[in-house]
Amino acid sequence: MRRSFKIAALALLLLAAGGAAWWWQQRKPAAPPDKYRTALVDRGPITQVVMATGTLQPVTTVNVGTQVSGTVLERFADFNDRVKRGQVLLRLDPANLQARKRQAQAQLASAEAGLTLAEASLQRNQRLVAQNFISALALDQSQREFDAARAAVELARAQLDAARTDLDNSVIRSPIDGVVIKRNVDVGQTVAASFQTPDLYLLARDLREMQIHTNVSEADVGLVRPGQAVRFTVDAYPDAEFDGKVQQFRLNSTNTSGVVTYTIIVDVANADERLKPGMTAQTRIVLQSKADVLRLPTAALRFQPDDDERKAIAAAAAASGAASAALAGRAAASAASGDDGVLSATRGGQRVYRVWTVGPGQVPQPQEVTAGISNTRFTELASIVSGQVKAGDALITRRADNASGR
Repeated sequence: MRRSFKIAALALLLLAAGGAAWWWQQRKPAAPPDKYRTALVDRGPITQVVMATGTLQPVTTVNVGTQVSGTVLERFADFNDRVKRGQVLLRLDPANLQARKRQAQAQLASAEAGLTLAEASLQRNQRLVAQNFISALALDQSQREFDAARAAVELARAQLDAARTDLDNSVIRSPIDGVVIKRNVDVGQTVAASFQTPDLYLLARDLREMQIHTNVSEADVGLVRPGQAVRFTVDAYPDAEFDGKVQQFRLNSTNTSGVVTYTIIVDVANADERLKPGMTAQTRIVLQSKADVLRLPTAALRFQPDDDERKAIAAAAAASGAASAALAGRAAASAASGDDGVLSATRGGQRVYRVWTVGPGQVPQPQEVTAGISNTRFTELASIVSGQVKAGDALITRRADNASGR
């Protein structure tokens, strides 16, 4: 009995001690919430890229047209067919062209007969002039008629050659080995080549080699060079990433609504022919890549203290020493002069950025650094101009959501 009483008393004592501890904890003032969101400085790889959208196209395309007009009589090639050079793609009705050829042949025969008559007349008059039976003027007239007849024969031959060529052109052949990408005619359709050559077929030479024609803004073209690696995706294969290489930077610019862009040509291997002409490619041109560097969060470069925070920074700097006060003074002066607080100066041709750490009392402390290559997540820390930033330090990226008045 006595033992049970002791156990109960000990339990009551422990319960009372726990309650007292809880009460004391509740009386303690709660720690103030964090005013800022931060991200750590670390080491790791970083890749700088240019994002752009382009269109996949064959390296070589040929528009197949016709030099003569007519009605499509037969068609021998359709979409996606593979054709060889010289292969017949279609035939136009040759009836009118055959008639023109026969007409030209008849005109040539007539001209040749006229030439024979003129030649005989010239020879006869030459003999008569030698015997003084006719004048030299009559001989000159015969010579002129002979020359005109000979010219008429040459004209008739040229017209016959043209008629034969037109008849041959009524058979449309492939100029290259390739694939039919587009067909614009069908049997029974009339094509007219009066003012311009109509496009009958569009052929691609080889779909195993493709190109991306992408437009890059003028702000990004300064670092684009031939030979740089390109990674891209297409909507048809959302889980696959393809590789390419910058082949050409075209100097001809395009101005659309005040935005200047340049065309970048990217070579793409397409051995399995999964990529099709006309697909939209989301490209990333790899400008620079480093395997192991000290990295800042890129969002930290965009943070800028407001007026209240700037006053707290100046007060903390004045209390902590001359060096910090000088740095804070430069920050306040640059803000007063209209500087956005990001770019504060240049050093050796490099831009100097201001980043912020959280100091005592959650007052931002300025640190000035120079940056190297950058992407949307990380920026290389090239050097420290003033302050101290090292791996593991937390930099302010934005204000916390629960910060009042922010």
